[in-house]
Amino acid sequence: MKIGILLTGHAPDTLVDATGDYDAFFVRLLGPQNFEFETYSVVDGQFPSGADAADGWLITGSRHGVYEDHPWIPPLEALIRQIRDQGQPLIGVCFGHQIIAQALGGKVEKFQGGWAIGPTEYDMGSERVTVNAWHQDQVVALPEGAEVLASNDFCRNAMVAYGDTIWTIQAHPEYDNDFIGGLIRTRGRGVVPDTVLDDATARLDSPLDSPAIGKRMADFYKKARA
Repeated sequence: MKIGILLTGHAPDTLVDATGDYDAFFVRLLGPQNFEFETYSVVDGQFPSGADAADGWLITGSRHGVYEDHPWIPPLEALIRQIRDQGQPLIGVCFGHQIIAQALGGKVEKFQGGWAIGPTEYDMGSERVTVNAWHQDQVVALPEGAEVLASNDFCRNAMVAYGDTIWTIQAHPEYDNDFIGGLIRTRGRGVVPDTVLDDATARLDSPLDSPAIGKRMADFYKKARA
């Protein structure tokens, strides 16, 4: 099964040599499930020929806001709707979570409650999971027909499904604690309040449920294409 990764941002220059770019994170997370991957750097204007260019799709995180005026955002939204209309599986992570909501009629804004950084617990109803977060923007109004699968007191719409073919998550299952520490050093200071960053740093030894979320993502792709 071929997964098309729609790259909407790049890892910090000071970290990318050690970690790879954001698409590499998902190859590591999902690679054990024997998927094939192709990356399209939509943030740089590189788009696939259409929704049929892959069997399933994944939209990455980004330092950009979905409500910002970038020339690549309207065609990305159009591609999202095409993928939906063709019934292909689509996963969105952080920015991907937000741009899918916006493209389908929801609303995203800079959250007045501030930032979520580092290992964060989410209530999935029958279980609680801990995944790394790095965001201030949030989906504050969902499109019609969206179903909330996970939330916490800070982020009400933390994991969302749109029928059986679209699944999105606000947090970053692809980020390990070392990378969050790197983001704190390279992108956090001077942007995120020091108190939030210091609290996140103190939690960087927390165990994560990222492998379980990665398995959930892989199973979603396989079931949607069955």
